[in-house]
Amino acid sequence: MNPLGVKDTVTTKYMRQNEIFADAFNYFVYGGEQVINPESLEELDTREIDVPYGGEKGAKQPVQKTRDVIKSVIAMMDKRTAYLLLAIENQSNIHYAMPVKNMVYDALQYAKQVEEAAASHKLSGDYKGVDSDEYLSGFMKADHLLPVVTLVIYFASKEWDGPLSIHEMFAGQDARVLAFVPDYKINLIAPAAIEDSEFEKFQTTLKEVLSFIKYSGNADKLQEVIGIDEKFRHLGRNEVDVLNACVNANLTMKKGEEVLDVCQAIQTIADRAAEQKRMDTLLDNVKKLMERMGWSAEQSMDVLSIPESDRNSLAQRLK
Repeated sequence: MNPLGVKDTVTTKYMRQNEIFADAFNYFVYGGEQVINPESLEELDTREIDVPYGGEKGAKQPVQKTRDVIKSVIAMMDKRTAYLLLAIENQSNIHYAMPVKNMVYDALQYAKQVEEAAASHKLSGDYKGVDSDEYLSGFMKADHLLPVVTLVIYFASKEWDGPLSIHEMFAGQDARVLAFVPDYKINLIAPAAIEDSEFEKFQTTLKEVLSFIKYSGNADKLQEVIGIDEKFRHLGRNEVDVLNACVNANLTMKKGEEVLDVCQAIQTIADRAAEQKRMDTLLDNVKKLMERMGWSAEQSMDVLSIPESDRNSLAQRLK
C-alpha cells in the first residue's frame, strides 16, 4: 500500500470510533461542551452516487464518490431534539479544492434525502390529495432535510494554506456578481491553528494526537508537551498508527502490546539518535586520520582512544 493509502486507512479507522468522532464535533461545534453523545451515533453508508445530467448523447454513467466517515446523530440542544448528519474528511495533505470537494459531497447527500423522501411517498401512496406541484416535486411542503455538517481534519503539522471557501477560489471577480454566487465554507481542524489552551477542550486521545502532530517538528516543545500530559503514557495502537503514518513518529509497539508509553518511546528515540550521532562523529574522525596520515583503521582508533565496545561497529561500517 502506498504511503498516502496508509494515511487514509489509519486516520479513517481512528476517526470512525464514536468517542473520537463525537469529540471532534463537540470541540469544533460546541466549544468542548459534551452535546453529542457517542452512543447516539450511527454509522451510515459512506458511498454517494453522482448521477450526471444528460446531454444530446444521453447521460453518462453514474459516478460513485466515497466519504471517509458519515454518521447520523440525535442531539439535545436547548431542550430540543435535533437530528443531524455529521461527516468527517481526513486530510494528510492540503487539498486546494477542498471547498468544491465538500460541497459536492454535501449536495449529493441532500439530493439523496430528497430522492428517499420521494420514494417513501410513492411506496406509501400518500400523494393522493396533494397538489400538482408537490406531486411533481416528489418532496412535499411538510418534508424537511436533515442538516449535513462536514468537518475536515488535517493530520499534518504545517499550516493549512488552501482556500477555506468557494469565494476564495475565484480571482478578480466583480463583487456585485459574487454577491449572487452562494459561498460555501469548509469546517477545518488544523493542529497548527489550535492554541495550547484549546487542546483542553478535547476529551479523548484526539488531544494527544493533534498536539503531537502540531509540535512534531519541534523536539523541545514536543518533549515538554508530552511530559505534562499523563495520557501520553498510555497511548493506544490506533493513535500510534496515525502518528507513525502522518508525521513519521517512529514509535514502536511490541507485538501484542496495546498501549505505549510515548514519553519513554520518545526518550529511547532521542537516545538512539544521540548514539547514532556519536558513532557518526567517531567514524568521520577515523576516516580523516586514515586519509590524511595513511594509518590503518586500528591505528586511527588507537590514537583516538576509541573503546573496544565501539570498535567492532566502526570496523563494520569501514568495510
